[in-house]
Amino acid sequence: MIVVKENASKLDMGVVKGGRYLLVPFFTLYMILFLYLPLLPHSVHCQCAKTPIIFNFGDSNSDTGGYADGVGLNFAPPNGRTYFHQPARRLSDGRLMIDFLCESLNTDYLTPYLNSLEPNFTNGVNFAIIGSATLPRYVPFSLFVQVSQFLRFRYRSPALMLNGYKDLVGDEDFENALYTIDIGQNDLAASFDNLTYSQVIERIPSFITEIKNAIWNIYEKGGKKFWVHNTGPLGCLPQKLALLARNATELDEHGCLQPLNNAAKTFNAQLRVLCEQLRRELINVTIVYVDIYSIKYDLIANASNYGFESPLMACCGNGGPPYNYNANINCGRTGYTVCHEGSKFISWDGVHYTEAANAIFTSKILSTHYSSPQLSFNFFCNNM
Repeated sequence: MIVVKENASKLDMGVVKGGRYLLVPFFTLYMILFLYLPLLPHSVHCQCAKTPIIFNFGDSNSDTGGYADGVGLNFAPPNGRTYFHQPARRLSDGRLMIDFLCESLNTDYLTPYLNSLEPNFTNGVNFAIIGSATLPRYVPFSLFVQVSQFLRFRYRSPALMLNGYKDLVGDEDFENALYTIDIGQNDLAASFDNLTYSQVIERIPSFITEIKNAIWNIYEKGGKKFWVHNTGPLGCLPQKLALLARNATELDEHGCLQPLNNAAKTFNAQLRVLCEQLRRELINVTIVYVDIYSIKYDLIANASNYGFESPLMACCGNGGPPYNYNANINCGRTGYTVCHEGSKFISWDGVHYTEAANAIFTSKILSTHYSSPQLSFNFFCNNM
């Protein structure tokens, strides 16, 4: 059931109806978490000699507040309603994959690099920013800019610790840290706004080159462990399905746009080749390539098997079925509608995913079944 949001002034863990928040039975979400999060092995916690350190680079899929800190923006309800019970500077109703990853390692959520209010960087830094892409290179906050921020942090953090500053990262911790990269979706999405399919395909090598440069730059400063996500099925996003002109022949059997998904597959194939190449070129380095595309597409294609409904419809947006997406009335803006139970939806706002979906994505990521090479969870531990 979709209900109309009439008043955004009151915040709770429910939905809005007639200007009032109603408590939602989150039994479905809890069951999803109960069934899938136990798949994250407990050995991760007990075999780590100390708190794992993570440096994350990416876009809105893993931004835990960098954009909000950078522009001074407070996201509106109902963002964050499921877990945080208030907007939490994330584009979701709750936790992201990077949040669940941190939980699985028994470490705190990552602090955004741009957080200036008593930040705690002892377990790493999140450089990811909403809207980021690999290109253009010098536009904030591209992957190049994020890596530049890291390099500055890499230089300053050990020096400041020697001068008595706390809540930073020591010199040796940079070599033991896990470097996670999840970027490329915005490059493809923006390219389809004004280019033909063949022109988009021609641009993909330039995106891959930027990711290669990022890994090399981090490696040259001591980085040894890289966790690289490929990009998801862009053609299954409600936003793209609602906005792009299409005909029936462009849709696959699950209702997704084939040209966009084929471009994502091309990007992913080249990214995989890059990871294989860098494993040969870099010394004493581990690079894990994670097939996020297959994880996400499986959930969309088999939504009912996981307890989800309307896999191509946004929980929060405007317009109703089939996609509930309106570019002029995004989630949180006047006139939006929000579903009764986000735990039954895969898409939160037409572009980003619900906490329930992110929980399943994370369980599959950490199973190592979608990773190459298929490493044990000891890979995350700093005592390797």
